[in-house]
Amino acid sequence: MSLLPDLPEVSITATDACVDFPIFDAKSRSLKKTMMGLVGGNIASESKVPIIEALRGITLHLEHGARVGLVGHNGAGKSTLLRLFSGIYEPTRGTAQIRGRVAPVFDLGVGMDPEISGLENIIVRGLFLGMTRKQMEERVDDIAEFTELGDFLRMPLRTYSTGMRVRLALGVVTSIDPEILLLDEGIGAVDAAFLEKSKKRLAELVERSGLLVFASHSDEFLRELCDTAIWMEHGQVKRQGEIEEVLRAYKGHAA
Repeated sequence: MSLLPDLPEVSITATDACVDFPIFDAKSRSLKKTMMGLVGGNIASESKVPIIEALRGITLHLEHGARVGLVGHNGAGKSTLLRLFSGIYEPTRGTAQIRGRVAPVFDLGVGMDPEISGLENIIVRGLFLGMTRKQMEERVDDIAEFTELGDFLRMPLRTYSTGMRVRLALGVVTSIDPEILLLDEGIGAVDAAFLEKSKKRLAELVERSGLLVFASHSDEFLRELCDTAIWMEHGQVKRQGEIEEVLRAYKGHAA
């Protein structure tokens, strides 16, 4: 992933970026349909090997201070776009340049070890997000209090429910100062009371972050954290603009 010298210090720039997933030895259309449900996009029928076009022709530029919501149905390409922004996926065509330290909160398995305790994972995930061990050790007590996991923090991560893992991941990421914050709707796996508690902490995190991209189905949450939005449809940017304008267009389309 190349960097352009004239880009702002913290920025995301994509130019005609595409992400394709070839399916080797596909036995049936049902497999291709399953893949489409996972990553969105379209199937390139002209290829000898079935290709899932998860993202097509993504061209956008986001700078420091941007607060961008991602809207669209399941499989529209929101999560794939976040993974492109995080560097997990490289564009198969086009370019994507990411400048700044990225803090992703969408793949709970990344940077966490199921065989070690929650306390140990606080350190490990913090290191994964670019912090030092000393910085994370200073934040352990605050994170532990926020997660409300108590003695579970001394137990292996594999014993945690999905909601408990989200609490731990949120506790760690909301304790740092990210330059680029990528949030996925998976944070909804926690219970409503904890999510409400998290909103203030998330809002404070967003204020500290240089750039936010947040994928969610919650209009209320999007309005609280974002001022602009991108509507994704079949792996493409359908519309980009002010949050209310994009939400109205998306809801009108879905009605």
